Amino acid sequence: MNQYLDILLMFAKVFVVGGAICTVAQVLINFTKLTSGRILVFFMLAGLFLEAIGVYNYIVDFAGAGATVPICGFGYLLARGAIQGAKIGLFNAFTGALTAASAGISAAVIFAFIAGLIFRSKTKKN
Repeated sequence: MNQYLDILLMFAKVFVVGGAICTVAQVLINFTKLTSGRILVFFMLAGLFLEAIGVYNYIVDFAGAGATVPICGFGYLLARGAIQGAKIGLFNAFTGALTAASAGISAAVIFAFIAGLIFRSKTKKN
């Protein structure tokens, strides 16, 4: 019975942290004139910065997918790869970020290609 409570608690932590990140994004969309692209870059850089100062890893340890799935998790992943690569050498500091994110980037490209084959693009009508 205890294992079910642990799973339920993990789901709650993931939901709360992921929901808080999404809530901040929605508030920025609703109450500022920032474009979606700028908000996306802001969140990615926030994840990168928080990992660079050593904070985001604690959030990931606490919330798991609630912190790694949003776009700030991509910034965290890039920073973590660069930091791990820098331990080996200067060149690896640049390639480490791409190595860490290669699976996600590859999946995005492949799925976008498949979606492009299946669906027909249309211009947006205002």
